[in-house]
Amino acid sequence: MRKLLSTTILAIAAAAALTACGGSSAPATTAAPASTAAPETTAAAETKAEETKAEETKAEETKAEVTKAEETTEEEVGMMDDVAYIQQKGSLIVGITDFAPMDYKNDKGEWIGFDADVAKKVAESLGVEIEFIEIDWDNKILELQNKSIDVVWNGMTLTDEVANAMECSKPYCNNAQVVVLKKEDADKYPDIASLKDLQFAVEAGSAGEAAAEENGFNFTSITTQADTLMEISAGTSDASIIDLLMAGAMVGEGTSYADLTHTLELTTEEYVVGCRKDSDLASYIDDQLKKMSEDGSLMEIAKEYGVQDAVVTQ
Repeated sequence: MRKLLSTTILAIAAAAALTACGGSSAPATTAAPASTAAPETTAAAETKAEETKAEETKAEETKAEVTKAEETTEEEVGMMDDVAYIQQKGSLIVGITDFAPMDYKNDKGEWIGFDADVAKKVAESLGVEIEFIEIDWDNKILELQNKSIDVVWNGMTLTDEVANAMECSKPYCNNAQVVVLKKEDADKYPDIASLKDLQFAVEAGSAGEAAAEENGFNFTSITTQADTLMEISAGTSDASIIDLLMAGAMVGEGTSYADLTHTLELTTEEYVVGCRKDSDLASYIDDQLKKMSEDGSLMEIAKEYGVQDAVVTQ
């Protein structure tokens, strides 16, 4: 009886063990789907990689198209007429020096003057903003060619060099190169021969410098015409050669150089506006100056700056 009971207990224990093993193995039967999911995951990854590659390829193609478009635009800009080029960029850049009464700053730091005010009117007719940039007068041709500026509008004398290197407007002002020296010394130098022993200060690259060379004067080239007057006041130069219009505005009674005066006229000349060679802007400016001459606005501006006697009828 005890033996039978023991056998029965062993049988029940074995059955329980078998049941437990069977239970723990149940999840193993679900491993099959996992082996099916692996290929699916790999396929999804491959699809994603292909999509990414396609997107990168498309981005590269788009970038190439943009670059090509930009290159085309730059090429087209280079071939544009100046008027269209200026209107496209939205500004007229004017190269100037500090040269009263043509271009100079008022108390607010704004550029004014006969040339400056007329240039503003032309920019307005073009529908663009105006920007004034002070340049080294000796580099004016290079500044134009590099498109650092669009125009030289600064009481520029028409010379062979200017005519050969620039497309110029028609003359709009008459001018002369005059000798400036201390008022107390004026009577000592009645003619050109008497000036030979003086030390002159002239603006580099100017008509005044050309006049000094032509007459065989001793001279030092200075950055601006205004600076040549400072040289006389400082005693480092005896005289200078500058534009008559500037001399009328800057020396003599009521000016900062009351002790200076202008005497001999060495040349007679004309002022023009300078544009890039073959530019259509020059003829556009001619048309605008003619309109302003006809409606009286050109003379109105000239009277404001005291240059009405020098204005050429358009």
